[in-house]
Amino acid sequence: MHAVEGVARHAGDSAVSGPFTTGLVLAAGGSKRLGKPKQLLPYGRATLLDHVLETARSCDFDQLICVIGGSAGEIRETVNLDGVVLATNDHFGEGCSSSIAAALRTVDPRCDVLVLMLGDQPGVTAATIATLLAGRGDSPLAACAFDDGRGHPLAFARSTFDQLSSLHGDKGVWKLLDRAGDGVVDVPVAGAIPRGVDTWEDYQAVVAEAAG
Repeated sequence: MHAVEGVARHAGDSAVSGPFTTGLVLAAGGSKRLGKPKQLLPYGRATLLDHVLETARSCDFDQLICVIGGSAGEIRETVNLDGVVLATNDHFGEGCSSSIAAALRTVDPRCDVLVLMLGDQPGVTAATIATLLAGRGDSPLAACAFDDGRGHPLAFARSTFDQLSSLHGDKGVWKLLDRAGDGVVDVPVAGAIPRGVDTWEDYQAVVAEAAG
């Protein structure tokens, strides 16, 4: 079952200066390896997910969606969800692809481009996303080409949504990009792939990086 809540941030002002862009933050994981909800770990002035959502807000997306699943009740009580369209994925144990499918049901029909972000990757900045969007051109698929490889965030044109909705498992998006081959634009972004938080060691590392 997938639940949907909220409204688009700018429902009344479709993108007049460019493509209508939806930001999508995936934050439905159950944090099995960590042992407690990583979305709610202290980070900066609030929580890890608060930080990622604040980054997404600073991108001034036309719509901002966040998919939750594991610890959904605690996230609603703790995280600032102002301006966020919430989609609840009760099948989050089936991998990220199930969360993407849940989110696609909430995407504004005017959306031209979907930017996929991870809720446990606080090192992604608004500048990274701006670089990705500027470098994608009109490509249906674009990824960040960091110094050490391809990584999130990713950008998808509306023409790919049917393919996105049919993906399976945690690696479905990467398989889609692999199948697309030269159809993917890899946008150069300086620096290493931002660390995701899957373990306590990862969390300690991202906190240390933020502290400078």
